[in-house]
Amino acid sequence: MKKLEELIQKICKILELIVAILVLIGIILALLSFFKNYEIFNELLDGTDAFKQYLDRIFIIVIGIEFLQMLWRPSSDNVIEVIIFLVARHMIVSNTTPYQDFASVISISILCLVRRYLHRSAGDKNNTRE
Repeated sequence: MKKLEELIQKICKILELIVAILVLIGIILALLSFFKNYEIFNELLDGTDAFKQYLDRIFIIVIGIEFLQMLWRPSSDNVIEVIIFLVARHMIVSNTTPYQDFASVISISILCLVRRYLHRSAGDKNNTRE
């Protein structure tokens, strides 16, 4: 039974690696398509819609990178960072009401507090001597 569990864990690690590689390929393709389009820099000066599209593309790449980190080294820190970027992207790129912006700010604040609490808890565990 133990060997079966070890085999399943190895298969899961391999599948995680494959998914991480696919996400990395997607990020590279997104970056290449982003830099291939030089016209976007001229469009940025034309209005806020082009700038929002620019930010949206940048946020997608950043979230992809954070997601890759989360797949490669799963930890509560990486998961919280991905969620913070997702909430920030929604708040900045989408057309939101002031109430939605307020809820987003509160959400990010709570996530930062949770992250700090997790760091303190981990520090307390490392400092205790048995």
